[in-house]
Amino acid sequence: MARLAAYLDFAARAGTPYVLVRVVEAKGSTPRDTDAWMLVSAGDSFGTIGGGRLELEAIDQARKILAGGTVTPMALPLGPAIGQCCGGHVTLSFDIIPASRSGEIEALVEAEDAGNPEVWLFGGGHVGRALASALLLLPVKPHVVESRADELDRTPHGAKRHLTALPESLVGTIAPGSAIIVLTHDHALDFLIVSAALARNDLAQVGMIGSDTKRVTFEHQYVREGGEKARLSRLVCPIGRKIADKRPEVIAATVAADIIAALADWQETNP
Repeated sequence: MARLAAYLDFAARAGTPYVLVRVVEAKGSTPRDTDAWMLVSAGDSFGTIGGGRLELEAIDQARKILAGGTVTPMALPLGPAIGQCCGGHVTLSFDIIPASRSGEIEALVEAEDAGNPEVWLFGGGHVGRALASALLLLPVKPHVVESRADELDRTPHGAKRHLTALPESLVGTIAPGSAIIVLTHDHALDFLIVSAALARNDLAQVGMIGSDTKRVTFEHQYVREGGEKARLSRLVCPIGRKIADKRPEVIAATVAADIIAALADWQETNP
């Protein structure tokens, strides 16, 4: 939804027509693949096809088209001739989008967003809010689950909110391939949520905030209460990287990176 809002903001500023630039062929080492596209208006752009000189050339060509130039594909070798060292070859297409076709672009953005995996954050405290903010910049659909209405009200705009007295009851409803990160205010609640998550075999990541000691305590209780020890290998705890800076925004940055890596690994092994 955040990307759709960004597109609508671009469209409102840019007016029409604007140009849709697509990577239609990518050979060798290239910044982006054939799923990449961007929009170019007379004074603005939305999206990216990889940046650098390639993108500058594409923007320049798109604006020439807007000024009355011929609409033709552009083939670019990514070498010394344009100041890039990728070594690959990219072909770009250009398509003028008048006001009557703006709905096509909105549908394109919505389709991309619909295909993004879900990340469920159980807990909307300081770290949960910081992580939700970080995830809103990434190609995922963040959900925040809270039992406290006042904390949920502070969730960043764009993340889907769920208020429930029984957060663990939502675990079974989450789409396969999603990531679950548990960061509630209550260790007993953490245990219930993580136990429910580990009962599933179709999640990209199950993570819990805490320390090495918290993990050991959780493992002992999990096995004591009948949990399968083998399932504990899928639990990421502590989450994030072990660095000295413990500010929520810093923790969120490292956790977000790990989530994206876990989702990518899942999608690669479960196409």
